[in-house]
Amino acid sequence: MKIVVLAGGTSTERDVSLSSGSKIYRALKNRGHQVILLDVYLGYESEAPVTAELFDSELDWAKDIQAVSAEHPDLSHLKELRKDGGKSMFGPNVLALCDMADVVFLGLHGANGEDGRIQAAFDLMGIPYTGTGYLSSALAMDKHISKQFFRSAGIPTPAGITLKCGEKADPSSVPYPCMVKTVCGGSSVGAYRVDRPEDLQKALDDAYSFGDSVIVEQFITGREFSVGVIDGKALPVIEIAPLEGFYDYKNKYQPGSTIETCPAELSPELTAQMQRYAEMAFETLHMRSYARMDFMMSAEDRSIYCLEANTLPGMTPTSLLPQEAAVIGMSFEDLCEKLIEVSLK
Repeated sequence: MKIVVLAGGTSTERDVSLSSGSKIYRALKNRGHQVILLDVYLGYESEAPVTAELFDSELDWAKDIQAVSAEHPDLSHLKELRKDGGKSMFGPNVLALCDMADVVFLGLHGANGEDGRIQAAFDLMGIPYTGTGYLSSALAMDKHISKQFFRSAGIPTPAGITLKCGEKADPSSVPYPCMVKTVCGGSSVGAYRVDRPEDLQKALDDAYSFGDSVIVEQFITGREFSVGVIDGKALPVIEIAPLEGFYDYKNKYQPGSTIETCPAELSPELTAQMQRYAEMAFETLHMRSYARMDFMMSAEDRSIYCLEANTLPGMTPTSLLPQEAAVIGMSFEDLCEKLIEVSLK
């Protein structure tokens, strides 16, 4: 198949996306596909007309991609890399090459990639792509909206309030510890644990720097888990135990920062309950193809809480979905093929 892997972009998860994209690219190349890896924002500059023959080139499209750093990227100079000034989300020749492909594998994460905008554009153009559609992408990306859907479906989720456009919260009205996070962020960028009332406003100000809305929600003390769902069926549960702090950007992408156990050491009853909640979240957000749900289990009474849904789960060397798939005998290459199969179906 002719496949374009789209990665990069303009979100704070840009580096994570490039890492995912390079791994997907190499896996599909190893399976004999004709694959091009493109940064959706920077595109492919060419003086000559772009044709389908580019899929047969010997270029190593991933050769310049580095490992994910401990800090999320500085995007301030990204526009300077575009000769056209970078007004459009799609870089040079991106749409032309995607239109030539049999499928576009979306290795994008975060805003302008996982929020439904690119999916909607591809739907209008008739370009097939991996992952769920534009509506469910938008619903899952907005934590305020997705939590409303969870509650309506009977899926437990932490209690919280949503604040907009610089709105402040009364520090005395918030239980501590609490979590403050931007409504439409990912990879724990713009997420802060707050232990004292005097630290709340600083966390709010920091979270507002990533978007116009933030959530202040109860902090669930306990164990953290994640459950991938492919074609509506849950994968084995994986437990995430950071060696320090909570599961933030650094702990997610720096090897050795987190202990991950799959299958998680849970009773059969708790495992089945968490998997069922994951499948319910998949269904209630009207997802298709695949996704991943994140959970906390309270240390106090073992209650399970769904934190959020990820419509384009990470595919980096430390990502959770590939680890879950490996437990059921699915290699990374098998997983990439499977995600294309269910998406085209």
